Amino acid sequence: MTRTSRIPGFYKLSVEERRALVAEATGVSAEQIGLALDAGGLDEDTADKFVENVLGTYSLPYGVALNVRVNGRDYVVPMVVEEPSVVAAASNAAKMARKGGGFTADIDPPLMISQIQLLDVADVTAARERIAALEPELLRLADCAIPGLVARGGGAREIEIRALDQDMIVVHVLVDCRDAMGANLVNTVAEAIAPRLAEIAGGVVGLRILSNLSDRRCVRVTCRVPAAALATEDMEGSAVIDGMVSASRFAELDPYRAATHNKGIMNGVDAVVIATGNDWRAVEAGAHAFAARSGRYSPLATWRRDGDSVVGFMEMPMALGTVGGTLRVHPGARLSLRLLGVESAQELAAVACAVGLASNLAAVRALATDGIQRGHMALHARSVALAAGAEGELVERVAAMIVEARDITVEAARRAVAMLSRRADGASVIED
Repeated sequence: MTRTSRIPGFYKLSVEERRALVAEATGVSAEQIGLALDAGGLDEDTADKFVENVLGTYSLPYGVALNVRVNGRDYVVPMVVEEPSVVAAASNAAKMARKGGGFTADIDPPLMISQIQLLDVADVTAARERIAALEPELLRLADCAIPGLVARGGGAREIEIRALDQDMIVVHVLVDCRDAMGANLVNTVAEAIAPRLAEIAGGVVGLRILSNLSDRRCVRVTCRVPAAALATEDMEGSAVIDGMVSASRFAELDPYRAATHNKGIMNGVDAVVIATGNDWRAVEAGAHAFAARSGRYSPLATWRRDGDSVVGFMEMPMALGTVGGTLRVHPGARLSLRLLGVESAQELAAVACAVGLASNLAAVRALATDGIQRGHMALHARSVALAAGAEGELVERVAAMIVEARDITVEAARRAVAMLSRRADGASVIED
């Protein structure tokens, strides 16, 4: 079966029809999709084993981004997000990127950083030299603490030593975590070698913990979008490119704009990370620390004109796993990996970053053309209609009315609900 992520008119279909088409596109049956998601993805008994003081579960919408092609392969990408327009925007932008060949991703090896802080070091320079000289011994000691990972081809790879103060050293152990996110593994390494490090350095053990600035585990994603794919009813593609490049430059010069620019990227990234049962807080922390690594907060993605196309480039840390932890027990997370069909954590990271760049493409193009509110608020109108008490077919009708009136508020939606209900009651009386 040839995998495809091109399913025209998908948003117009019922949930059952969408499940059937996704089943056909991915090889995961509609029944299996329903079993994993119909109860909200997680039952209360399982939830009670996840975290403390459980009262129940809290569901979020589970959708799929379409049109996504990364390194020549199509993906139907699960996304869990509460914000209207995120899934639609990513899908639409991915369709534009397909016109230029889709997304190309380059992924680092899955190296995570285990940090060991050493305090009260009398001679920092001499301590660094002694630790460096004993690197092979320290790596062997680290590997002995994680035999399961070593058996799967991972393990400790390198020691880095940094002097932070006159009497403080931090030692980094770079650990190849294979298909695991790696937090527990690198914490185990830190605990295992800390006493020996303190003995070598002549200091006292401080903190032993992973770093979420996983800058040895980055993904670089690019895409090329031709001008024709960017054009709107009111703007030619070339003018859209000029606007996108200007918007990118704004983010590069101003950290206030860069923060919102990057938030748009994380709309897509986080939704994929959550859907696959990964730690989105760790990904967020690493992304923003990476954005500020120069000492000034900067955009993770930039856009440049190249002839009659615009080229996007994004680089960010992406520590994800496809084994262990939540993935073993959460039906929704397991379903997400099956729908994606990824074979490694690195492949998953590439897809998540591609969706992040697609989200940024959608946002920057919207800002350069109609403004962000037009499309976003039109989709937001359905949520407003629900909040106003609309049900069933009334939701779309109320949403359309408040969009047309350019008054997308709960009060306006309530008026629309009341008016449509009166009309329905009148029609019922006439029929009787």
